[in-house]
Amino acid sequence: MRFQREGVAFTMLASLPLLLFAAQDQPTISVNVDLVVLHATVRDRKGGFVSGLQKQDFHVFENGQPQEIRVFQAGDVPVAVGLIVDNSGSMGHKKNDVIAAAQAFVHASNPQDQEFVVNFNEDASLGLPPGQAFSSDPAKLASAINRNPPAGLTALYDAVETGLAHLEKSTIDKKVLIVIGDGGDNASHHTLQQVLEAAERSDVIIYTVGLFDPNQEDTNPAVLKRLARATGGEAYLPKLTADVVPVCQRIAQDIRNQYTIGYAPSNPSMDNSFRTIRATATGPHGQKYLVRTREGYIAAPRSHSGTATRQR
Repeated sequence: MRFQREGVAFTMLASLPLLLFAAQDQPTISVNVDLVVLHATVRDRKGGFVSGLQKQDFHVFENGQPQEIRVFQAGDVPVAVGLIVDNSGSMGHKKNDVIAAAQAFVHASNPQDQEFVVNFNEDASLGLPPGQAFSSDPAKLASAINRNPPAGLTALYDAVETGLAHLEKSTIDKKVLIVIGDGGDNASHHTLQQVLEAAERSDVIIYTVGLFDPNQEDTNPAVLKRLARATGGEAYLPKLTADVVPVCQRIAQDIRNQYTIGYAPSNPSMDNSFRTIRATATGPHGQKYLVRTREGYIAAPRSHSGTATRQR
């Protein structure tokens, strides 16, 4: 992902060194900066998307302290997206609607997006054929979701962890998971806290779509809300399973209408502490907008290779 400021192009990776590239006839300058990246959705009081804002319209606070915005980008950019789909026994009669929702999401996406599927019951597995990490073909993704008949228990947390790990294979900077299920978990090796910490060490946005059956005992909408809120996504809890199609279309629209903001923390210590984030946006006439982004992040130290370490 590239950003322009004052004639200098910025190449950015979340929580990695920021490299500044001057003109071709000038030497390359490397600046050792840990960049925190936010993907922010801005809405007005009526719930509509707000476009056209500039860098100076935003303010970012970490642990209550104002931060200098170093990079800024508005508009649609390619996204790496993982569809995390509950394939346990309770999902049997909902499967066709889930496939239709996935297809609707793909059709509303950027053609340059990279997408994949994680199916899960008591095990989590990638849905695309071996050797194919990503696809943007609706038919292939629908086939990936429909690969196995619904059966077994539910390992939601393991599936989210699998999705987070697979996203690291993508060279696209903006990364998203869409979790479709009931929030229950009765088979994972990972815990919810471990998954939340892994997400907080990344800049992945998690959207959740809750599909519930009144006769199920293991549903947990609170988990779906927590995953979304912590990462700057949104939780959708449609009353009807058929509503999952327009929900996925709305998620695609949300992703396409975000601002990308990067700042170097005023506290440079990578001490594994959790740091809260708050972002605000103001219009040209002083109007206040609603900004949704992640609640915070874990300031993880980089490994010797330069990548942020993910600890458990």
